[in-house]
Amino acid sequence: MLQAAVAMVHRAGLTVSLDHISFEDVIRDAEVSRSSVYRRWPYKDLFFGDLVKELAKDGTPAIVSDEVELIRRLVAGHLEWLATPELRHSLLVELFRQLALFDFQTLCGSAEWRTYIALHATFMSLADGGLRDQVQVALAESEQGRIARIAKAWEHMARLFGYRLRPGLGATFETVATLMDATMRGLVIMALSVPDIAAHRVPARPFGAAGTDAWSLPAMGLAGLATAFLEPDPAIEWDDERLASVRQALAALVLPDA
Repeated sequence: MLQAAVAMVHRAGLTVSLDHISFEDVIRDAEVSRSSVYRRWPYKDLFFGDLVKELAKDGTPAIVSDEVELIRRLVAGHLEWLATPELRHSLLVELFRQLALFDFQTLCGSAEWRTYIALHATFMSLADGGLRDQVQVALAESEQGRIARIAKAWEHMARLFGYRLRPGLGATFETVATLMDATMRGLVIMALSVPDIAAHRVPARPFGAAGTDAWSLPAMGLAGLATAFLEPDPAIEWDDERLASVRQALAALVLPDA
């Protein structure tokens, strides 16, 4: 029942209420008996309360496999860039440029993500205080898990490219992940009403990029944050052995689920 109703909401999007979701239609789509349903939820309001809690779980699209393929393809075409500090930095900046735009476009096209964001904006309007508190806890857990996964993925990539967090900032990779996620989320929300944000491109060569390319706003924002927080790790020696191991690791790249 919950899965069928979640699918309905994801197709139609979430409004301030769930009046557009028919309890009888959910029973039909779930292909369960009405008697079983009413034993579990004697009143449909009880079901809709459980549905709101289900929707509070992370609605992020599963884009990790496509991201990994993009990284592999980009690195495979620029393996020689790993040889010098300047070109390694340029390769990392190019990854930021392309990954940020890819993630932005994926989130903009995701009904699940829009539902998740809408729930963040509207859950405080729930009349049932107990349900509201449960939804807030579920959203908090979802956010913490999401940030932890993003932080782990970025830490993994930073280490591969021989980067560390700048000393003295008092930051962790969770700090970076939180700021990046907030930047991306804000741009996605703004682009819903201001489509020009999604189409915006400017020819530029920022942050030590190898050449002039078309930069999107998400790419500018995320690359700016990343370069502000990360620097090459002076303790890492880029000898032939490390170059070979990094190339092998990038070819067989598996990121934590973010």
